[in-house]
Amino acid sequence: MSAAWLAIKGLACRRGGRLLFAGLDLDLAAGQSALIAGPNGIGKSSLLRIVAGLLSPIAGTVEGDGTIALTDEAAALDREKTLRAALGFWAKLDGVGLDRVDAALADLGIGHLADIPVRILSTGQRKRAALARTIASGANIWLLDEPANGLDVASAQALAQAVEHHRARGGIILAASHMPLGWRHDGELTLAAPEEAPA
Repeated sequence: MSAAWLAIKGLACRRGGRLLFAGLDLDLAAGQSALIAGPNGIGKSSLLRIVAGLLSPIAGTVEGDGTIALTDEAAALDREKTLRAALGFWAKLDGVGLDRVDAALADLGIGHLADIPVRILSTGQRKRAALARTIASGANIWLLDEPANGLDVASAQALAQAVEHHRARGGIILAASHMPLGWRHDGELTLAAPEEAPA
C-alpha cells in the first residue's frame, strides 16, 4: 500500500439552507485515524460525503493521496444475490479478486453467510456486509459512518482488529460516531452548530 494522506482545510457545509459546520481542519498521515464526534444531525455524515467527493463544500478544500471507500447507511448490495456475489460485483469494479471478499467476510465473522441472499441478513449482518465491502476494496482511506451501529460486542471487536490491521499497513481511517469506538484515534473533530456563516 502506497503512502496515503488526507488534508481537510477550512471546510464548511450548508445543507437545506442551514450551515452545518465551518472552518474544519484535519491532517492525517499513513497509519493514522481520526474520529468525527457530535450529536445526530450535526453534519458528521455530510462531512464524510464531502471527503468522499459525493457532496461539495461551500468553503474549504479536501486534498489527499490514496483511494477512498465509504461505509454508510446505504450498503448498495443487491438484495437478491448471495452475499459473496453481491460483494463480488463491487470487488470486480474495485479491481480485486473474490479472495479479498472471502478474507473480509472472515475478518468480520460472517464467512459462513457467503451463500445466503442479502435480503435475509439481519441488521447487524448487513452492517458487517457493508463494512466487508470497504475492507475488501483495497482502498487506502476508509470513511466509516457510525460503524458500530447494529454491531454486537464480538463484531465491534472484529471491526477494531480490521481497523488496526489497516492502520498497520499504512491505511487511514476517518470515522464518524456518536459513541466510543474500539480503537485509538490520532485526531478528533467535534462538530457543533457554528455561530455564523464563513465570510
